[in-house]
Amino acid sequence: MEQEIIKQLSFAELAIKFTKIGNDYHVLLTGGDIPHIGCTVLALPRPSLTGDGSVSSTASVLNVTGHKDEALCRQLAERLAATGNTTVVCSGGFHVDGITGQQIKEVQQAVDEICRLLCEALQKEEI
Repeated sequence: MEQEIIKQLSFAELAIKFTKIGNDYHVLLTGGDIPHIGCTVLALPRPSLTGDGSVSSTASVLNVTGHKDEALCRQLAERLAATGNTTVVCSGGFHVDGITGQQIKEVQQAVDEICRLLCEALQKEEI
């Protein structure tokens, strides 16, 4: 099962491709002027440290030197792993030359929105 969500930002396009692999998921985040692989995050579900029986996740990250894509990929991987109680790998990169602080916030908000939608779909077992 594969699903792609494309979000048009005010200055670029963001694409998130979500693929189910058995009981696990692969997420590919790309966009901007130069889509690339800037990092890969592997997130595994685990019992929450709160002790309340909820599920959280732990992540391992591989970054390409000089790339700042970890924040986006980590958010997707960790939240989806905890929500779906499954293994998630998120790879990708978003790059725009001369990106402004406001544009970075716009990308982060778009990823947060898409992540929320994917988590809702996982909870409803729609994906």
